[in-house]
Parts: sequence; structure tokens; C-alpha cells
Amino acid sequence: MSDKSFEKALEELEGIVEKLEEGGLPLTESLSLFEKGVKLAKYLREELEKAEKKVAILLKDEEGKVKEEPFHLEKGESEEEEETPESGEDENLPF
Repeated sequence: MSDKSFEKALEELEGIVEKLEEGGLPLTESLSLFEKGVKLAKYLREELEKAEKKVAILLKDEEGKVKEEPFHLEKGESEEEEETPESGEDENLPF
């Protein structure tokens, strides 16, 4: 399955889920689709894990320690913009 792109595999999995949710398929076809869906889900999970590892490598500093950097959405990408405290405010909170 390594020849598939992540996006194509995700699209295929979504199609399988839709077909299974509609129902009305013969049992053998449902089982076949379910099996294919499980394989696609496993592939997608593995690809996400690989991407996560690559991101962690890219975020390592010169000493080899991973430094956390917040992910910022561009304006308009999220309907709910999170408010962050001003620098120095509430920095001792556990969350």
C-alpha cells in the first residue's frame, strides 16, 4: 500500500465508511470492505506516526533535545480563535 498517497487512502477509507453506513450490502461484500478499511486505517495511522517522528526531528535543537513550539493557525483557519495570555501572565498554571 506504500504506493498510495495519504490523501488518496483517506478518501478511499471515507468512501468505504459511507458504503458500510448505508447498509444493504451482502455480508461478503461488507466483510470485504471492512477488511480493506482496516488495512487502510492501519496504513494511515503508520503514515501519521512517521510524520510525527519527522516533525519531532525537525524541532530538535542543536543539543538534540526536542523543543516544543506552539502551532499557530493563520487568521480565518479556525472559527474559534484561542486567546492566549499576555507574556508573563499565568505562566505558572499547570495547563
